[in-house]
Amino acid sequence: MDVGRGSGVSRGMLPFLAFHTLNEYYRLDRKPPVTAGLLVANTLIYLRPAFLDSLLPTLDQVWFNPQLIVEHRDLKRFFLSAFYHIGEPHLVYNMISLLWKGIQLETSMGSIEFASMVAALLGMSQGITLLLAKSLLLFDYKRAYYSEYSVGFSGVLFALKVVLNSRSDNYTSVHGLIVPAKHAAWFELILIQMFVPGVSFLGHLGGILAGILYLRLKGSSSGSDPLTVVIRSVLSWPMRFMRSLFGFRRRRIRGRGTIGAGRGMGIRDSGVWRCPACTFDNSGWLTACEMCGTSRNDDELSSAQFSTQPQSSDLLRPEELRRRRLERFGR
Repeated sequence: MDVGRGSGVSRGMLPFLAFHTLNEYYRLDRKPPVTAGLLVANTLIYLRPAFLDSLLPTLDQVWFNPQLIVEHRDLKRFFLSAFYHIGEPHLVYNMISLLWKGIQLETSMGSIEFASMVAALLGMSQGITLLLAKSLLLFDYKRAYYSEYSVGFSGVLFALKVVLNSRSDNYTSVHGLIVPAKHAAWFELILIQMFVPGVSFLGHLGGILAGILYLRLKGSSSGSDPLTVVIRSVLSWPMRFMRSLFGFRRRRIRGRGTIGAGRGMGIRDSGVWRCPACTFDNSGWLTACEMCGTSRNDDELSSAQFSTQPQSSDLLRPEELRRRRLERFGR
């Protein structure tokens, strides 16, 4: 989130963003539609084309300001401020970060669950930021935080970073420093606050805490969260239509496991598990087989290891496997 009340000056960075996005999507076998939709939505809100200008609130109407949200119950600021940016550098930096994180997470989790997670993280990060600002009134920090104006998608991006790196044992670079990936968000929070003027410390901190809270809630419940179920029921038909319209296809499967030119981003860090029925290798984020719909066994949730030769008693007959696939994919 950026803080202030001014607007940025155009620096011609949008063509770079468009080229980078098209290049990344061209290289992918499966084009993540939710990530693309978020990129388009944020960019259109910033550009304000003529057909949307009369429909969109102005920047001054959507600044995230805890005092105005609490005292005037202005929920418009609560939900819309994340999609507004104060200049091209602000927009482009956030969208490139969203592109990188969104491709990895949506590819490994699936579009419906990713959309559900983004919606949940948006609400939680904004809510936690609001609670932090309100709580600091006890320490007489009203001027610094309670009356602060900020906008931007970076709170959600910090939450996505926490989720993305939650299962990683690797190291990553944060502005030139090599740090454990699990703690990268905390290092970035400190470095940005030290060297980048005009950023919202509470907005970024709220995003990190939202990511941690989401993982705790996800770990304490089995199966898909309620928001995922609702979004899946509402968006299942439009998603199938988009796939057929733009030629989105599932990964090819030959024998056991998945193969293809895709890079499989995020799957290694999240773990994989093999379906005992059809032997398809699924992402560790999924609780049911992506191919035949068989539920994941509880024993497999704690380990990414599996036998390369499943027991013959676990295998489905070809007729039953074909029936399950037809029921799952509707074709």
